[in-house]
Amino acid sequence: MPLVTLTTDFGNADYFVGAMKGVILSICPKATVVDLTHELPAYEVGEAAFVFEQARRWFGKKTIHVAVVDPGVGSSRRPLVVEVDGQYLIGPDNGIFSTALGKPGAKARAITNEKLFLKPVSATFHGRDVFAACAGHLAAGLVPAKFGKLVKDGLRLNLGTNQRISKRQWSGSILRVDRFGNLVTSLSLAEFGWLADRPFELVVGFEKVAKRATHYAECEYGDLYAVMGSAGYLEIVLREGSAAKRLGVASGAPVDVTGW
Repeated sequence: MPLVTLTTDFGNADYFVGAMKGVILSICPKATVVDLTHELPAYEVGEAAFVFEQARRWFGKKTIHVAVVDPGVGSSRRPLVVEVDGQYLIGPDNGIFSTALGKPGAKARAITNEKLFLKPVSATFHGRDVFAACAGHLAAGLVPAKFGKLVKDGLRLNLGTNQRISKRQWSGSILRVDRFGNLVTSLSLAEFGWLADRPFELVVGFEKVAKRATHYAECEYGDLYAVMGSAGYLEIVLREGSAAKRLGVASGAPVDVTGW
């Protein structure tokens, strides 16, 4: 049975998500539609790209993912279908598929076959008229080659790139503030595994963090800690509190790390 996931910043108070599901199921009634999240920060494509990638990679082959955080809706930005890891990703060419596009073997097509779109196409709701419609056709068995030609210039944002400042210093950023106020940094286990057992100092906002814990309950109340999170990135946390509020920072804020 075709499986289609939805990721948006639409929230759940309006008709937007329901309309997208209706379009998909009207084209492919046998599809199963799964909500990944509709509570992403509005217009924040970079944060959406991180959250989407962390969720979609746990799905199996042939899964169809629709991801729509699209402040450029109605403009000249292209709709894309991306084939990667045996899955299909449908959404705007605005960087939301940055990580997937960088994977070996990833193929992107600009969706130019307007016969697949609902008519008329709203200039403000491509999630329904373009992306959901294309997902429905893909779920119904249409092959990606029918959507448009291959392109090699899909937009890739500079996500999670860390810069070495000196022999012992690096500069990174906050990729995501989760609902608990934990700060997910760009410092990955793959690149900064030494943070697990060597002395370090993080500078975020106007405070320094030099304590490490293996899990949240190991942290003392009131102190900021660094914890390696489930996504494989270092998190700055405040036990049963919001590190984001404590530090007054948001997604995109700089993080400096020094190691010894």
